[in-house]
Amino acid sequence: MLSSFRKFSNTKIAGVLVGIIILPFVFWGMGGMFSSGNTNTIAKINNKNISTQEFIDYLNNSGIPKKTIESNLDKNIVEELLSNLISSTLLDLEVKDYNLIISENTLFKKIKNNKNFLDENGNFQRIKYEKFLLENNQSAPQFEQRLKKRELQRNLFDYIGAGTVSPQFLINKLFEDENKKLEISYINLKSFYKSQDEFTNEEINNFLIENKDRLKIEYLDFEYAIINPMNLIGTDEFNQSFFDKIDQIEIDIANGIEFKDILKSLNISSTEIKNFRFSSDSNEIEKKIFELKKNKFDIFENENDYIVYNIKNIEQKVPDLTDNQTKNEIIELISQKNKFDFNRNLLEQINEKKFNNEEFLKMGKNKIETIQLNSIKDNNKFKIDAVKVLYSLPINSFTLINDEKDNIYLAKIDKYEIKQLQNDEKRLKEYNSKLNSNIKNTMLNTYDLYLNQKYKVDLNQKTIERVKNFFQ
Repeated sequence: MLSSFRKFSNTKIAGVLVGIIILPFVFWGMGGMFSSGNTNTIAKINNKNISTQEFIDYLNNSGIPKKTIESNLDKNIVEELLSNLISSTLLDLEVKDYNLIISENTLFKKIKNNKNFLDENGNFQRIKYEKFLLENNQSAPQFEQRLKKRELQRNLFDYIGAGTVSPQFLINKLFEDENKKLEISYINLKSFYKSQDEFTNEEINNFLIENKDRLKIEYLDFEYAIINPMNLIGTDEFNQSFFDKIDQIEIDIANGIEFKDILKSLNISSTEIKNFRFSSDSNEIEKKIFELKKNKFDIFENENDYIVYNIKNIEQKVPDLTDNQTKNEIIELISQKNKFDFNRNLLEQINEKKFNNEEFLKMGKNKIETIQLNSIKDNNKFKIDAVKVLYSLPINSFTLINDEKDNIYLAKIDKYEIKQLQNDEKRLKEYNSKLNSNIKNTMLNTYDLYLNQKYKVDLNQKTIERVKNFFQ
């Protein structure tokens, strides 16, 4: 409960103190989420625990806006950020294991040579340094400790990848591979796919029958009430009396008091929803209730209101084709499956060497187009990853590629034009550096595998889910 904090927050001095307290949590506001027991550990590396507080501090220092986290939860952004913290921790353990050190004098030179702290004449300005610390809410020891950590990790990488030298023939090969001109023929496959209006009712019904278990749609029956200061205490003010009543509702829910009895005691009416199906066009409150359906009876904050809800029934139903929205969604699924099956069959023919130039010409007729790619970075027509695939294939080979709009093409490699690396010192240095970097990356990937074997990493999935729930 937050009642004690709310009471304190009404005092005049609280405004100043709270401002000081919340500074470290300016992005997240998660300081009180985890307080005791096993939930205080989000990950474990051998015998070293990574606490949720460490993870919170890591998020705060990352500068990533909270909204960015919220909009990317389905892309496992929390897990990705935790993975980054774990990787950094592993490197710290390796630095300690190798007894790597960095002198205070070296750190001092790093700070004095930082361009952010120099004047127009290249001289170190302490006032710029102090301003930087103030703007980033850091003390000098904190900044220097983070700098020390970063430099030690960098020294570790240099130690691992030291002595990397690239042979001249590999430099030449890299240049030729990346800069050769590539001529290809291609066919846009969109005309080979069935359009959505070509699917018959029989095909739609058969698809539904074959996939009825996987296509079942979840429907909810529920009721909810919107609670705000006006309908709860008769004023627009969010005062202590309002929060006390909200706290009491939370207590009543925890004690098993029924939804209707809570509303009756508060004299607040509810909205009843039947056969609710999640849709992007749905009411925002109702979508949120759908997302929180695991807790069948609960209260949550929504902008300037509180929502108390009660889910009466959850049912899985076979899609109703009399509903136009549902029917269109089913047709879209059939259309996607049709495209997938066509592309898969074509790829199977290519991989099994059953597709040749004769088949290509027969399939293309008047639909074959040609293009020249000038380098492996030439993405004017196709996605850069698709271009890299094309450059990896021999002449007269076939593959499927896509563009930025995700149109799919059948492509054939027609011709290569090799470009030689001349005695250009600048280009030579560039490709030498690039190749060295590639070799180092290979070494570091191997080292990463080594670290995964050396250290045992255990994740506390429950705590991770609690962090993710905070952002929902």
